[in-house]
Amino acid sequence: MSTPPPPSAEPPAAPGSPPPPPGPYLQQQRTNGLAVASLVLGILWIFWLGSLLALIFGFIAKRQIDGSGGTQSGSGLAIAGIVLGCVGAFTLLLVIVFGEVNFSATS
Repeated sequence: MSTPPPPSAEPPAAPGSPPPPPGPYLQQQRTNGLAVASLVLGILWIFWLGSLLALIFGFIAKRQIDGSGGTQSGSGLAIAGIVLGCVGAFTLLLVIVFGEVNFSATS
């Protein structure tokens, strides 16, 4: 003989009514805005100024996300912004070095 399941603590919702709000143990994660900005600036570069800002915003966002205790998300966005910022900064460095070598060779 099987025992019936225990009654739930919450009454059943009426058909067509909105779901009950989440309990206090559930927290919604919010995406960190600086992580999004870091990714966007890393993609756009904006004459390499965007690359520098992508690096700065990415590191700040990563620190904020790590210290948020799980209330913020976007760590992958921040890391992608940091990587793209590094690529842009490295490209700027190569342009400067090759421009200097080319200028020295023609002089």
